Amino acid sequence: MNLDRIHSIHELRALAQRCLPRLAFDYLDGGAEDERTMAANRFAFEQWQLVPRPLHNVSVRDCSVKLWEQRWALPLGIAPIGLAGLFWPGADVAAARAAAEARIPYILSTASSSSLEEVMEANPLAWFQLYVLNEELSLSLMRRALNAGCRALVVTVDVAVGGRRERDLNNGLQQPLCLSPRMLAGLLARPRWVAQMLRHGQPDMANLRSEQAGDTATQAALLARKMDAGFDWERLARLRGQWPHQLIVKGLLHAEDVARAFSLGADAVVVSNHGGRQLDAAMGCLHALPEAVSAAQGKPVFFDSGIRRGSDILKALALGASAVFVGRAPMYGLACQGQPGVAKAIGLLAQELDISLALLGCSSIAQLNHGHLRQSTCNHHFRSQVEASP
Repeated sequence: MNLDRIHSIHELRALAQRCLPRLAFDYLDGGAEDERTMAANRFAFEQWQLVPRPLHNVSVRDCSVKLWEQRWALPLGIAPIGLAGLFWPGADVAAARAAAEARIPYILSTASSSSLEEVMEANPLAWFQLYVLNEELSLSLMRRALNAGCRALVVTVDVAVGGRRERDLNNGLQQPLCLSPRMLAGLLARPRWVAQMLRHGQPDMANLRSEQAGDTATQAALLARKMDAGFDWERLARLRGQWPHQLIVKGLLHAEDVARAFSLGADAVVVSNHGGRQLDAAMGCLHALPEAVSAAQGKPVFFDSGIRRGSDILKALALGASAVFVGRAPMYGLACQGQPGVAKAIGLLAQELDISLALLGCSSIAQLNHGHLRQSTCNHHFRSQVEASP
């Protein structure tokens, strides 16, 4: 498989679709219900256009950013993806190593297929994402992250209950896999993937593995049962007091929530709608960014959901994001070729970012501002294209 022939995330996605069985690809690629939030995320980017300012010296460009005491090569990180082992054996370790080599942040999911200890050994600068579980299990995971050397905890707050993902329901995706004739036909059409799974075994949720939850079905039931719909601001404040390092609140869209998170001691927030995988018909994530940045009053605001191009990254940064995170894009690469595929996705976005930055007339990320943007006048044409796309 020659990744040199791949020139965009869109092409990498198409290749991933050819590598994965439908149930795995739809789990990665899909969203909640009618997937209107997914479409809104992309549409939000097209409502902004970049305004180049030429005749500046851009012969040397700096795409690096400093977050707290760490300087990263790019304003780009890998977002948490649960059950990534469904795409490639040892997926989380492979992605963490690719991020380390690229010198960008990596966030490990609570529902990862590799344990947080394995991932922290592969990438000592990795962050850990904590789903809101019951207090006992949450504290246990926090202690493990702390003992493993993790310096940043990302608390995801937009999953009080699981979103309804109809692609997964239609494909019969569950743990463990229960084969139906339709599913079996789909799996047999991807013999390389089947061989990988037979060789390495079905992925499970390694961070939830215990004597009481040693098999995948029990782990899935545990995760569903322990998601705490009662988690509130008071619990978040208590959690803040129990974690001694950077704490990031992920999954906020409303400016008042952003301000409140910082008032409780958060070190950063992630403006996110979970990539359209939770609440359908939610606002396009980029629309929430300017007010969130204003509410943050100079504190770090990260962004995810909908990024597919380097120019998308520029738009989010120009609107005030401190950095952006991508989930699906590196997983497309992972599904194709493991760690080199993740590196390919990062490289594509990095190259597009660098070229777009130069053509915009900026020599560094720090020079980006709202003046490099104008609202688009082509929205109706683009909306028709989005609605017609598969």
